Amino acid sequence: MKKFQIVGIGNAMVDILSRADDAFLEQAGIGKGIMQLIDMPRAIDLYSRIGPAKEISGGSAANTIAGIAGLGGRTAYVGKVKDDQLGMIFAHDLRAQGAVYETVFAPKTAEQETGRCIVIVTPDGERSMNTYLGVTEFLEPSDIDPAMMADAEWIYLEGYRFDGPESHAAFAKAIAACKGAGGRVSITLSDPFCVERHRDAFRRMIREDVDLLFCNRSEMLSMYQTTDFEAALAEAAAEVDIVACTDSEKGAHILAGGKRWDVPAVPTEIVDATGAGDLFAGAFLWGLTEGHDLEICGRMGNLAASEIISHIGARPEQDLKALFRSHGLI
Repeated sequence: MKKFQIVGIGNAMVDILSRADDAFLEQAGIGKGIMQLIDMPRAIDLYSRIGPAKEISGGSAANTIAGIAGLGGRTAYVGKVKDDQLGMIFAHDLRAQGAVYETVFAPKTAEQETGRCIVIVTPDGERSMNTYLGVTEFLEPSDIDPAMMADAEWIYLEGYRFDGPESHAAFAKAIAACKGAGGRVSITLSDPFCVERHRDAFRRMIREDVDLLFCNRSEMLSMYQTTDFEAALAEAAAEVDIVACTDSEKGAHILAGGKRWDVPAVPTEIVDATGAGDLFAGAFLWGLTEGHDLEICGRMGNLAASEIISHIGARPEQDLKALFRSHGLI
């Protein structure tokens, strides 16, 4: 048995969540429902303009890994923070969830700081993310431990991390070590604008290395440059062993081996959509490594996503395993 069921690689940052209305988004020049990269002065300015905020260690794939750890999964994470206050908060929080976190901190003398994401949650539950990457942008091949990757059943790659000068090389090193030892590779596309920036690199990796693709409807359409969702799904399914595409209130579409499962969503009042896709992926991967069939994995994912959107923040407030048990999934 391998030491880890899933090892995640992606951004490492602290999420700063605040509520505001659409008028605030317009006044502050924030694009609704997307992730925008910002610099440090912009991060300082936005922080000064928002109301009361909740600060939680985050990063998309880190949320996924925290969810898996909370389910009792054997998991680890690779993401770069600085030896500063936010960096220490991030590391402590992830380890407290039960995940292994051993990435070497960037030194105190590093010019950039630990990254943070200022998330504005509007009354409709939509989240608009303003991300200062800081040192997490500089994840490099030396941060990848080949032995850890070889000891993973699956690695989980965060699409956002494609925004980094050496991240592609870091991913390639992780993939080679994992697949060389018989492991498998999953990736999340993260954001349609991220796909636009790196479509060729994504597409090449998907065709050559990826065994499981996570995305949502808009990311799927962006990747395959079409407005025909069914055609995009079919194209993805021809390139990847397993496709898990979330579709908001329509649930999720799982495709594998020429079969398809349309898994209904769990009706939920949306308080904050932050982390819905992250926890869908976490529950799905955990279910997969525990031997459950793909439809059950999809149902687990939808249940986990429904729990996350029912409150502020991207970390579960309920016991997900107990939730799965109450729905007869385990």
